[in-house]
Amino acid sequence: MSSKIFCKSWGAEYIAADVVRFRLWATGQQKVMLRLAGKDQEMQASGDGWFTLDVSGVTPGTEYNFVLNDGMVVPDPASRAQKTDVNGPSYVVDPGSYAWRNTGWKGSRWEQAVVYEMHTGTFTPEGTFRAAIAKLPYLAELGVTVIEVMPVAQFGGERGWGYDGVLLYAPHSAYGTPDDFKAFIDAAHGYGLSVVLDIVLNHFGPEGNYLPLLAPAFFHKERMTPWGNGIAYDVDAVRRYIIEAPLYWLTEYHLDGLRFDAIDQIEDSSARHVLVEIAQRIREDITDRPIHLTTEDSRNIISLHPRDQDGNAPLFTAEWNDDFHNAVHVFATGETQAYYHDFADAPEKHLARALAEGFAYQGEISPQTGEPRGVKSTGQPPVAFVD
Repeated sequence: MSSKIFCKSWGAEYIAADVVRFRLWATGQQKVMLRLAGKDQEMQASGDGWFTLDVSGVTPGTEYNFVLNDGMVVPDPASRAQKTDVNGPSYVVDPGSYAWRNTGWKGSRWEQAVVYEMHTGTFTPEGTFRAAIAKLPYLAELGVTVIEVMPVAQFGGERGWGYDGVLLYAPHSAYGTPDDFKAFIDAAHGYGLSVVLDIVLNHFGPEGNYLPLLAPAFFHKERMTPWGNGIAYDVDAVRRYIIEAPLYWLTEYHLDGLRFDAIDQIEDSSARHVLVEIAQRIREDITDRPIHLTTEDSRNIISLHPRDQDGNAPLFTAEWNDDFHNAVHVFATGETQAYYHDFADAPEKHLARALAEGFAYQGEISPQTGEPRGVKSTGQPPVAFVD
């Protein structure tokens, strides 16, 4: 694989050698200024809430922000990289500048997956992508075949779990630059290790989320999630932002897959659900290596994980089996609060069923909620579950 560039609908994109097109969807703003290298230029309203400006002579590393009606200065919601944090300036990135070394990498089969979940900030004392490279031989020797990197989209502060990201296209600056993350993935491939990224498309974190100011229509006021108003996946500009993020990470970073966080909170009334469209686009666009797509879903459903007659997964590859995890947790710790209550009566029985059949709850009443949970999973192959 050589360097590939994904052209986003939002943000800063090179359209010629030194010409960058800046695009922002801001239905809540009458006028938007581009602050580029400290100089303000008015962006052109191009219809349907979009603001666009083409600027020549822009070099990689040039800082920029958007200036709103009231003078507030905000980063690019589709920033490829931040100079400091979620509130600081974005900077222009040449996505084709990284020279990939392991261009012959062809990926690995899911049936052989031994997954190691890695938090970049705690994996090494330095807590960076570059520092993590030194520990790749250890993971390979351990028998790991797939590294699942916990969310790296830019979030507030320097350290955190990563599940409150707000700039979905920018790797967290405290961990390193885009090229640093690419170097980690490149090095992992050199050791025969696939890399999967955990991404969050169900909400934005509280700090640095300027989307409600830029475009109130990005969210549905009548649709709530545990984190606030639900994302308006049925609005074209929003849908582009959400669908293009997974494709961008897979294309430009040569990732081998994605883990989609809490998809039970992704509610979409469109004729084709946004998750189905994401999976189909990925399967259509990326064909040079196996792409592993896993989901986290508390509903225990299998509709997004169909198998064809040859056993292949045309949409999502596998589901994180929370029933397995929760049964093990209750058995080992005795904790019975919240969702662990469903496994308090006989954790070993639930564990045995999860291992044998997939889900422990396949339509039975959940003691925690008093409602049925799950569907039959006995027809699914073992590789359809991440235990």
